[in-house]
Amino acid sequence: MTDTPLRKIIHCDCDCFFAAVEMRDNPSLSDIPLAIGGSSDRRGVISTCNYPARQFGIHSAMATAHAMKLCPNLTVIPGNMEKYRQASAAIMSIYADYTDQIEPLSLDEAYLDVTGSTIKGGSATLIAQEIRQRVRDNVGITISAGVAPNKFIAKIASDWYKPDGLCVITPEKLEAFVLELPVQKIFGVGKVTGAKLQQMGIETCADLRTLSMAQLVDRFGRFGKRLYELSRGVDDRPVKTSRERKSISVEHTFAADLPDLDSCIEKLPAMLSELALRFQKHAQQREIAGAVMKLKFSDFTQTTVEQSAAECPLVLYQHLCHEAWFRGKKKVRLIGVGYRLQAKNQQQAVQLKLLE
Repeated sequence: MTDTPLRKIIHCDCDCFFAAVEMRDNPSLSDIPLAIGGSSDRRGVISTCNYPARQFGIHSAMATAHAMKLCPNLTVIPGNMEKYRQASAAIMSIYADYTDQIEPLSLDEAYLDVTGSTIKGGSATLIAQEIRQRVRDNVGITISAGVAPNKFIAKIASDWYKPDGLCVITPEKLEAFVLELPVQKIFGVGKVTGAKLQQMGIETCADLRTLSMAQLVDRFGRFGKRLYELSRGVDDRPVKTSRERKSISVEHTFAADLPDLDSCIEKLPAMLSELALRFQKHAQQREIAGAVMKLKFSDFTQTTVEQSAAECPLVLYQHLCHEAWFRGKKKVRLIGVGYRLQAKNQQQAVQLKLLE
């Protein structure tokens, strides 16, 4: 037994955030299918959409052209990132009134650890209710929240009654909740892992529990241990108040497919200049540890090649582009170039610790 108090975690997730901000500022958009994204004639993709649009099967990362086929009356607007950042900052400021243990996952999503809070008598449920009301009143959009003893369950709970919902999983309810949970709800279970589990007759966490950790590790490698723990509702990850950037990248989707390798290589100098400019914002804390090249082909298959390196000149990306292109040998619709990053003077810091 342990004396460590159970955590009280709230996962807050804005409902269709970009679209919600646009509907707030222009109520005439509220009841029509609305999406934020790139133009269909420039091969854009959907960033997010409101719930009327989702009824047509539209979702984020979908090609705008396909979304327009599903819903010919869809209104698509380019969006305004500065406006969304301002709304996000206002929401994060509200969270900070309740705890300094905040882990932002994106502009519209965050974990809050309110374990030690005395606000609202220390009730995570009442804190979540008040946060949701304040965001509605002060920012003009809705958020859904999940309250639970750990991050895994809190994140699932926040999606349970979307939109504009609150789901509370107390320690007493956790066991029953997890037993009935579909394995597809487990973070990291994608199409491939989900198909393997289905072939094994595994549909719920209760089914997963029939397998030992050794069996799961044998079938799924290191992720098998995670499956074993999460199927029992075990997640000891703390809320991290700082997140180190591990990579930085630039991606371009082209209006017309690039026909061959040479045409891909021609695009690299301008993209690398943009990448270097973007990196300058992080250069004081991070340094380059490797180069990454991504190609998405005309049939939407994609490949990524990377190489460890302290310096990433054009010739290195030309080499990586050559390797990536020959994996598909097809027309290219998207190129991505990036740096892998590490803490500045990481090698020196390690050596100093060893000397100590």
